[in-house]
Amino acid sequence: MSDYSYPYKDAEFIFNELIDFDQMCAQAGLDEMNAELAFAVLEEANRMGSELIAPLNVVGDREGASLGEDGVVETPGFKEAYLRYVEDGWAGLGFPEEFGGQGMPKVLATAVDEIWQSCNLGFSLCSLLTHGAVEALLLHGSDELQNTYLPKLVSGEWTGTMNLTEPQAGSDLAAVNTRAIPEGDHYLVTGQKIYITWGDHQMTDNVIHLVLARLPDAPAGVKGISLFLVPKFLLDDNGEPGQRNDVHCVSIEHKLGIHGSPTCVLSFGDNEGAVGYLVGEPHRGLMAMFTMMNDARQSVGLQGLSVSERSYQQARGWAMERLQGTRSDGTRFPIIDFPDVRRLLMLMKSGAEAMRGLAYVASAEIDRSRLSKDADEKARHGARVDLYTPIVKGWLTELSQELTSHGIQVHGGMGYIEETGSAQFYRDARITTIYEGTTAIQANDLVGRKTLADGGEALSALLDEIRQTAGQLAEAEGLSGLGEALAAGVAAGEAARDWLLAHAAESRDVGGAAGVNLLMLLGFVCGGWVMGVSALKASKHLAAGTGDAQFLEAKLATARFYAEHYLPRADAHSAAVQAGPDSIMALSAEQF
Repeated sequence: MSDYSYPYKDAEFIFNELIDFDQMCAQAGLDEMNAELAFAVLEEANRMGSELIAPLNVVGDREGASLGEDGVVETPGFKEAYLRYVEDGWAGLGFPEEFGGQGMPKVLATAVDEIWQSCNLGFSLCSLLTHGAVEALLLHGSDELQNTYLPKLVSGEWTGTMNLTEPQAGSDLAAVNTRAIPEGDHYLVTGQKIYITWGDHQMTDNVIHLVLARLPDAPAGVKGISLFLVPKFLLDDNGEPGQRNDVHCVSIEHKLGIHGSPTCVLSFGDNEGAVGYLVGEPHRGLMAMFTMMNDARQSVGLQGLSVSERSYQQARGWAMERLQGTRSDGTRFPIIDFPDVRRLLMLMKSGAEAMRGLAYVASAEIDRSRLSKDADEKARHGARVDLYTPIVKGWLTELSQELTSHGIQVHGGMGYIEETGSAQFYRDARITTIYEGTTAIQANDLVGRKTLADGGEALSALLDEIRQTAGQLAEAEGLSGLGEALAAGVAAGEAARDWLLAHAAESRDVGGAAGVNLLMLLGFVCGGWVMGVSALKASKHLAAGTGDAQFLEAKLATARFYAEHYLPRADAHSAAVQAGPDSIMALSAEQF
């Protein structure tokens, strides 16, 4: 199996050319932050990730998390690496200094997260859920809860979880029936939650659960859900873990992938009730939980990129070393010389570059929405974040299914053998389209809240901006083909948007039938936009004789390949949107 190395040159190009990281930091008043410091941070993260965390990837996959007879969840060799992660200060990278964080930009934290995720997806999930818990408490927690729990969560000394799903309530959160009964200054929580990522483990002294539950006077449906903080251990007078709370892991799931990450069934209140504390206002827990979920959704999109990059690196190494062809003189040559292997590797390389560019640009929009001092600018960037979130989550994770499958194909029969390691990336990637909201849920969000709700205004602004880039490409020497392909993608997006706005009121099936195709269309077009801007920047540097010529020439090649092989898919997705729901809904349930 190949070693992992963070694609530093591509990240540097995105930070400097697509985001203009230094300008963003200067405008936000982050005087001590710049690209040079960011790249130094990334180099250190790459060193730790490749040397300490990546070697545990195959260990976690083969051994997996386990639940002992004593109810203790054990993880395969992860504790030492996690303690190092905490000691070196990585957990608090992007969080406020007020609670012990380092206050670095979100986009830098995102780039660092790509490293952890590529090195070991199962391991990285622990910090991902903790990040979401921190975000929820920052926005919705009382001063007391923040001061009590945030410093240890920000530092990583404690970890956090998100508890939504129940056996009878998957995506339908209106069916949640976990209960919370008032008891003095706290609540007693009873119920069962399933699919709780890193719901229990022995790497930290405490695990802080954020749990959706209903109060006795709760109205029916999602408007009656509240959010509670339920610690694994109650805190003593010194704020340290003391008495065990009435919450226990009763089993862990046996999964297709991410074996090193314990996916737990948690039981709350089997005895006297688990002590919990209300987060935010009563009956408004879903709003608070969506703060956590939206943070996690872009992070899960990043997972699609991260596991695809790792799969690509291994496939590339295999293709360069695997001798299969024989020349006329009897010498053998590696499979990377075969055109179809090149096609697969270019699909992987250009796809990953587009995914990375979009993920980082979307993350930088979060920074701009938070750091902008102008109210109108803040609102504009916030609207773009809202629009990007389902696209980043949905498109990157769906594309990762294809790219990790290509990784297996490059290996041929050996890719189907577990010992080569390629199959693990394919298996690990499969969950990313499901958790934190399936692709259909992202698509429904994109259609309903992000397109129909504002009459397509935010989407139109995005497509207008992409069309401007297409025009610049059309006028640039040697890039007119990219401009034409990108303009065609924009036209496909506009046609789909217009059809949806015109027909959505006809039936509730219209939006649901169109959603995933609209999401994938916009993903491919946004990816083409990122690659188009990259081509413009690379061309200018080559003309000026600045930068790494070999890298810049490769960037032009991957942009051209993306335009030829990925952007044509936009037309197909647009046609599917405009086909409407009739054929989808044509059969009765009995006819399936």
